[in-house]
Amino acid sequence: MKTINVGLIGRQFMGKAHSNAYLNVAKFFPLAAEPVMKIVCGTGPDVAAFAQRWGWQQHTRNYKDVIAREDVDMVDICTPNKFHAEMAIAAAEAGKHILCEKPLAMNVAEAEAMVAAVTKARVTNLVSFCYRRCPAVALMKQMIAAGKLGRVYHVRAQYLQDWIMDPKFPRVWRLVKAVAGSGVHGDLNAHIIDMARHLVGEITEVAGVTETFIKKRPLEVASTGCGLRDKKAAAKMGVVDVDDATAFLARFANGAIGTFEASRFAGGHKNGLRIEINGSKGSFIFHFEDMNELWYLNLEEDAAQQGFKRILATEGVHPYVSAWWPAGHIIGYEHTFVNMIADMLNAIAAKKKIMPDFADALKTQRVLDAVLASAEQRCWMKTGC
Repeated sequence: MKTINVGLIGRQFMGKAHSNAYLNVAKFFPLAAEPVMKIVCGTGPDVAAFAQRWGWQQHTRNYKDVIAREDVDMVDICTPNKFHAEMAIAAAEAGKHILCEKPLAMNVAEAEAMVAAVTKARVTNLVSFCYRRCPAVALMKQMIAAGKLGRVYHVRAQYLQDWIMDPKFPRVWRLVKAVAGSGVHGDLNAHIIDMARHLVGEITEVAGVTETFIKKRPLEVASTGCGLRDKKAAAKMGVVDVDDATAFLARFANGAIGTFEASRFAGGHKNGLRIEINGSKGSFIFHFEDMNELWYLNLEEDAAQQGFKRILATEGVHPYVSAWWPAGHIIGYEHTFVNMIADMLNAIAAKKKIMPDFADALKTQRVLDAVLASAEQRCWMKTGC
């Protein structure tokens, strides 16, 4: 069996999710090449404990050690957004295949440089928009491609959370523009923009609005991972210079219109990613908190029998499901990463392109930047897509 030696940069929330995927992918999926967990890079005194717990052979606190190793074939970047471009470009120049967490970059200029680097190096590259790998979303993609919607009229997408509503919650890195690039917009809107583009097509024009509800927060003392509620806050306050909520209108190249909303101040919503698509022949609804379900309306059925029906996407005929459990035995969030890693490893082995690659994620970045520009200038903005 061919192997692919992996180096992981980052050991927090996403580092755990990716590590779990490498540990389990070969146990479930038929692979053309199996991963070898060579080395993990992380800051803090517990990187050695992380490596031992999650199956990494070695550890380091310097990302350059990962990229420089001749026995590392693939670099997986799970760091804050600020470091994506620097690390990915270095990895490409070293001839490494690259998996990078989303959003691709801090802005379009960085994303373009990253695309140029991987194009020149001819390395396999993928951006971790993991929700594409939900079986229900992959099924929806298949059904739309088969013409089940007809002409698309509307896209409604939301991504709602509530984890920073407490004013005493500390200013974690996701709330600092110099590290994150933007707030909820790049973190959550990036996912629903990618999903909408994946399912419906390119977004050509946007009009956005942003708001920061709590403009100062306690500085954090110690970082144990983004979004965790066990952080201790310092007495000093720091400015929050990113968006807490961003909403925008959109026009698609195919004539559809869309509404997008992301917020971390939507009380009662924990990970409320939802997308609805309406077309001339039917509609789809997907909600991640019920991720195994896809709701489908067929307008070509007899009017007396029409209505949304629930498709439980757990049958072996559904995308990815045959690798997992019997019908009705649902999968969860962590499985989307395993599905993604399986696709990535097989793409590397086959020397084939995999989506969304850096060039595709650049288009999402163009939409992200256009929305922020629109909100600042209070006008419609072309995306260039």
